[in-house]
Amino acid sequence: MKTIINTPKAPAPIGPYNQAVLTGNTLYTSGQIALNVNTGALIMHSIEAETKQVMDNLKAVLEAAGMNFENVIKTSIFISDMHNFSKINDVYATYFDADSAPARETVEVANLPKFVNVEISMIAVK
Repeated sequence: MKTIINTPKAPAPIGPYNQAVLTGNTLYTSGQIALNVNTGALIMHSIEAETKQVMDNLKAVLEAAGMNFENVIKTSIFISDMHNFSKINDVYATYFDADSAPARETVEVANLPKFVNVEISMIAVK
């Protein structure tokens, strides 16, 4: 059985998907980009601000499922330019305890939705 997770505190899906799906104790989030839920604007004035908005959107989805970053066991980070890796990583690191950080992959891709610079998805377990 699956439970659909959607919250008005994160950007609404723009296609045939949901913000997250909970099955059993495992939550699978859709990728989040740096859309500000209040204005609908993309936050792209710096890679750090863009990454922070992505992580804040994911935080809202996790909270809607009764979870937080401590529940995250795996993340996937897609970036448009590997030269931004260290700046993205610096922001990302502020959301996790280094000793219990989740598994992760970071992949450079040609393009992302709305031509953003970073998209992140997560798997979390209660």
